[in-house]
Amino acid sequence: MNSETPPLLEYLEKKGITLEDLVNTALELFVPHPGLETEAKATEMLREEFLDALSDVNVSTLEVACFRAQEDAENGLIPGLSKERFMGRPGLVADELLGLAIANYIAGVKGIFEFTRFDQAKPGILKKLGPLTNDAIGGLVAGVSSNVYTRAFRNPK
Repeated sequence: MNSETPPLLEYLEKKGITLEDLVNTALELFVPHPGLETEAKATEMLREEFLDALSDVNVSTLEVACFRAQEDAENGLIPGLSKERFMGRPGLVADELLGLAIANYIAGVKGIFEFTRFDQAKPGILKKLGPLTNDAIGGLVAGVSSNVYTRAFRNPK
């Protein structure tokens, strides 16, 4: 991987989300596994995996779409979805579906399982984000976290 900052990371930084926020959010639900026994090793592997995912144009497209949808919903621009209903919940499931799609794209079914953990706990940066963006970032964190655990299982060192 080159040392260039992925464009999606630059986009997220403009939204107030850093690579450290992403890593720390994943670490809040860290469970030691064979090949991934320490938080230091997890941090290293998470950083690598985040940089890889953040370099994927499809992840970029999905994430930006969610952030744009969040802005549109907050401004009452999504047909049939008032600002009050958007912020009031329950009833909206599109946010969950988008988060699941991101986790699934990055890590498959294992990512979906991990998304459920992150969506229920809302660790780290997730609790500070809106309904659509917390699931978008939750899907990213879940997919990356799942890939890290899978990689560690395959290559225990």
